[in-house]
Amino acid sequence: MPGAVSGHSHRPTTKASNKPFKSRHSTKGALRNAAKGKVAEERGVRKTPHQQVMSKFDRRNRNKQLQLQKHKEHLQETSIFAGKDGAPRNVAVIPLCSDGDATEAIKSLNASIDIETEVPEGAFRVPVDRFKQKLQYFPLKRDLTACLDAARVADYVVLVLSAQEEVDELGELILRSVESQGLSTLFTVVQGLNKIEPQKQRLSVLSSLKSYITHFHPEQDKVFSLDNRQECSNLMRSLCSTTPKGIRWRDERSWMLVEEVKFGESTVLTGVVRGKGLKADRLVQVGDWGTFQVEKITAAPLARRKRGEEGMNVEEGAEEILDQPTDDRDDLVDLAPEEVRMEDDDDDEMNDGMTTMTTSKKGVLLDDHHYFSEEEPEAYTAPKKLPKGTSKYQAAWYLDDDVSDSGSDMEEDDEMEDDDEEEAARPEDGEEGLAGYAPTEAGQTEYPQTEGGFIQPDADEDAKQLEAFRKQKRDEAQDDLEFPDEIELHPHVLARERLAKYRGLKSLRSSPWQEDEDRAYQPEDWERLLKIQDYQASKIRASREALVGGVAPGTRVHVYLKDVPATIQQSYNPSQPVTLFSLLRHEYKKTAVNFLINLSADAAAPIKAKEELIIQCGPRRFVINPLFSQGGNTPNDVHKYCRYLHPGQSAVATFTGPVTWGAVPTLFFKRQVPGSVLDEDGEPVSNLPLSLVATGTALPPSTSRVVAKRAILTGHPYHIHKKIVTIRYMFFNREDVEWFKALPLWTRRGRSGFIKEALGTHGYFKATFDGRINPQDSVGVSLYKRVWPRSAKQLGAPLLDAAALQQEVDEDAMDAE
Repeated sequence: MPGAVSGHSHRPTTKASNKPFKSRHSTKGALRNAAKGKVAEERGVRKTPHQQVMSKFDRRNRNKQLQLQKHKEHLQETSIFAGKDGAPRNVAVIPLCSDGDATEAIKSLNASIDIETEVPEGAFRVPVDRFKQKLQYFPLKRDLTACLDAARVADYVVLVLSAQEEVDELGELILRSVESQGLSTLFTVVQGLNKIEPQKQRLSVLSSLKSYITHFHPEQDKVFSLDNRQECSNLMRSLCSTTPKGIRWRDERSWMLVEEVKFGESTVLTGVVRGKGLKADRLVQVGDWGTFQVEKITAAPLARRKRGEEGMNVEEGAEEILDQPTDDRDDLVDLAPEEVRMEDDDDDEMNDGMTTMTTSKKGVLLDDHHYFSEEEPEAYTAPKKLPKGTSKYQAAWYLDDDVSDSGSDMEEDDEMEDDDEEEAARPEDGEEGLAGYAPTEAGQTEYPQTEGGFIQPDADEDAKQLEAFRKQKRDEAQDDLEFPDEIELHPHVLARERLAKYRGLKSLRSSPWQEDEDRAYQPEDWERLLKIQDYQASKIRASREALVGGVAPGTRVHVYLKDVPATIQQSYNPSQPVTLFSLLRHEYKKTAVNFLINLSADAAAPIKAKEELIIQCGPRRFVINPLFSQGGNTPNDVHKYCRYLHPGQSAVATFTGPVTWGAVPTLFFKRQVPGSVLDEDGEPVSNLPLSLVATGTALPPSTSRVVAKRAILTGHPYHIHKKIVTIRYMFFNREDVEWFKALPLWTRRGRSGFIKEALGTHGYFKATFDGRINPQDSVGVSLYKRVWPRSAKQLGAPLLDAAALQQEVDEDAMDAE
């Protein structure tokens, strides 16, 4: 174009300056943005003032200080292993394949740095002079409990894979369990790689093994070959120089791997103290043996060779008492004294009176009030017409025949008005609003309507229709998913007696729960359980107490235990690891404990509440029958009971057991009878003694947390006229309708209503809803009762014992329905 200059814009400029002219639209846009609080982006402006930018010398000085601080922390973490009297590094060697051999793996590792030692059963020490460290190996067999015990006191876990055999079901169970309970630093090795022929396939086998282990532990970037001397030497260097990550819940307590056990007048356990300081005042948990008091703690230095003397003359250090119990020692009493519960005899009298009072109630408990308790069940009368402004006291002086029939000065209940409206609008032939059955039910029926009102249906015909209504049977666990908490009453069972422990709640989340009504049903020892007012403060106090005093970590000691049963000596196996953990204060006392439980989405079957499980929480194992309830926090601390824990769901497992401070990882196992699960050919699918069914975490315990079991009674809409509906099959006698009359009704499609009046003697009743309901809808009423957790049992028997599987009989059974 003539006169055009490349690179210049043709925007109009003002006469006073050469600046671009701002249009009216851009100005409005800026004002609009300013009104919305938007600030224009500032380009090229330094956010940090110039005087705050550090110079090159300051940056070097800061980096040096950070490096020194990090080095100081590293020395502090590894100081327990330093020196000739330093603690050994615990190494647990776990084979995952059927042809894995932990003993041969240890020999290969030691031979790579020219160490030749025999590998005995149990824990043993190996001094590594090249790296000035000591390793304490524990070779393990493919035993689940032994692997779990050794892994929770190990600084390093070495997993042994096979180049020829795949990891079977037991190996994967061990791997998942060890990972879920908390794992320190992990290394992976492979055996038999040189046996793979042709040689070109070895790289593909190694790559496949690496892919398998990174599926569980993505940080495993290398799989060491035990057939390669250089790789074994590199692994030994890592074992002697790497700082172990540790396990948080373990490092908050004092613990040790027992090297030697001596039985006699006092059982003596020998090992090196790790974690926090070991105190004689605190109780100790020794594997599955149980919880014991400490008699004393003495020094146990290793024997040393005297200088200048020939032969194997050794000198043992003198036994020195390091710690003894004081007056502040913990006892083995797990419940509060009996006198605390029996302190006030009036409470017992009140409880006894409450039992009789409950049977004399005339109506159901809704929130904090017993409705219709002033009426006699057999003397039910319709509401009276009373003059406007009449009080409850004055109403007693008005008889039915004293009131004017004109009704001009009367006030009527809403129920009476609705009744009159229904009678006036009801069609003569009864066809309008008839509710049909659900697709699985029989054909439609109706009761005859007359001017006089309701006519009692034929009892035999009504029973046949009820049987057809309930004829379809479903799987119990699947039925819990489709129709949770729904129960069916037998026509000859009185609902007010069958559901005597139940109550109504307007809101499960916010309605108050009257605990006085539960005292007649609570367990005998419930008032003797530990009450924790402020869990967080109590936990911090117990944790801080473990930081002060006790035998310093890294000290080799003899721990003398009191009152160890003689049966433990008979069942003691030196090849199995024995661990000792010091319990924090109050961790032996019983209370209502809660654990978060997560069931994997690929689980084979749901878990039923109160089913026997084996729980491992930190250093302890118990046999439990837990209650399942919904999690979360509610204003009234009431949580709905779950009959089943379905795959992919999470819940809170509650039972009565000892306190556990902190969020400790938890494993849930289920015992299996060998050969109990068979395939189509009759062959056993799995011979595992245990199966890991769920994992979880310890939650704050609480005796005030209410687990409310819900029961839903459902009825069928029999006759519908606008908002007034006749319901049947929810109750089967008039007295039950009057008893539960105060409870609110609801439908599956979101309608709400209330019971107006009973009809006849077969449990039919009239109800009013906030809108017209669908004929295919289902009407329900919710009832709740408190369920109490069962007590846990110490796992003293061997874990493989399948005979105990039949000892517990499930008492749930739809709560004796």
